[in-house]
Amino acid sequence: MTALNRVPSLMVRAGTASALTIAAVGGSIVVPGIASEAAAATHATKALKIAASKKGAPYRYGATGPSRFDCSGLTLYSFKKAGKKLPRTAAQQYNRTRHIGAASRKAGDLVFFHSGRNVYHVGIYAGKGRIWHAPKTGDVVRLQKIWTKSVWYGRVK
Repeated sequence: MTALNRVPSLMVRAGTASALTIAAVGGSIVVPGIASEAAAATHATKALKIAASKKGAPYRYGATGPSRFDCSGLTLYSFKKAGKKLPRTAAQQYNRTRHIGAASRKAGDLVFFHSGRNVYHVGIYAGKGRIWHAPKTGDVVRLQKIWTKSVWYGRVK
């Protein structure tokens, strides 16, 4: 469906509508190549909200929800509920994402903590240098500031 189909009154009155007119009335424009980025952003936003909704859920090694999680279990659960499939472990998830630089990170991207070449932890970027994650045994799902520069970022495809 094109933007013009979503704003029929503009077509009737003017015959065509400019991009600015469509945007002004809350319409949307279909641009080739942008749809996949927009869809990824939607899934990421949903996954971020789902992770945040699990605030306070206890950490349990190997758990994938819905009431207990380990780090990659939280990301797997959140993206699955948002309509995207991820593999089980943090390292496998890193290998399945599109790698991006810190300057390109957006809320909903995955943050991978690493030592050398080994990924050992993952969380969902919440913006302002913070992540939602399931930290460790004895802790709970929570929002926390990224505590190291040894991170890589990945965007779920």
